Amino acid sequence: MRADRLLTLLLLLQTRGQMTAKTLAQELEVSERTIYRDVDALCAAGVPIYSETGQDGGYGLLNSYRTSLTGLTAEEVHALFMLNIPAPLSALGVTQAMKTALLKLAAALPAERRQEEARVRQRFYLDSIWWGQGAEMTPHLQTVHQAVWLDRKVRLAYRVGPALVMDQVVEPYGLVAKAGVWYLVCAHQGNIRVHRVADLLNAQLTEAPFVHPDAFELADFWMNWCREQEQSAVAYVVQLRVAPNFVAALPSYFGDHIRAQLAQANPPAPDGWLTLEIAFASLEAARNRLLALGGGVAVVKPLALRKSLLDFATQTVAVYQCEQTA
Repeated sequence: MRADRLLTLLLLLQTRGQMTAKTLAQELEVSERTIYRDVDALCAAGVPIYSETGQDGGYGLLNSYRTSLTGLTAEEVHALFMLNIPAPLSALGVTQAMKTALLKLAAALPAERRQEEARVRQRFYLDSIWWGQGAEMTPHLQTVHQAVWLDRKVRLAYRVGPALVMDQVVEPYGLVAKAGVWYLVCAHQGNIRVHRVADLLNAQLTEAPFVHPDAFELADFWMNWCREQEQSAVAYVVQLRVAPNFVAALPSYFGDHIRAQLAQANPPAPDGWLTLEIAFASLEAARNRLLALGGGVAVVKPLALRKSLLDFATQTVAVYQCEQTA
């Protein structure tokens, strides 16, 4: 553990320049006294660390003590430093390893490239969690991750009905994080299945190995599986009229795939409203989504959805009217 800390301390000085013992202690989550001992150890090993006293002082490395990673263009450096540590990877427990890897990369870059790290990080941040989703509780993720990595079978317990719990030993082929949610792709008796990790009641690593099929491509399987899920789940088609000033906002509510539908739609009516057909999983799903759009859209059909929206809107208006008169 100390060797890793010494290396990280060295890389911090190499990438960020002069740093105080207090700042180093905060970065490495140790005491300042530990930093003093680590610096002494590095100096004894021949690392040219100097110290400066005063308010602006701290530890630094002689400029001659540098390594270089050549061959990377400016665009490639920008792309690498746009990587951050999303919540799903944090859940796997690889946060510190990722930080150290990026730090090593930054330390190996030429000086003119290292300056790009802070500039990129100040301008880009990738957040994989959707609005209001929050972080799922995944107590069995570490066990599943270990099984996937070691090619070991894992015993899963999950609920398949109100009173029925299934217990199976499966072959874990891979883990997928979609919009911040972890899914396990596994095989049982030759049938490939997908389980949401947060829904697992239990997961136990077994000693039994399995042979991961060479022909199985996780990314290809996942894309096909998602496509099948979307097609099977979509069963409720709604005809909408969209207000002229609301058309441009549709992708932010329904995703970029709706742009193709907009491009193929019939021309707007004389009043400027555009008619579209959008599919939902159910009446309830359609109502919940469309209520958030307010007067930007108007349902043409089905009639049941129109009446349900009117009922909800009437109840809402009645509540606020009562408050005004109270």
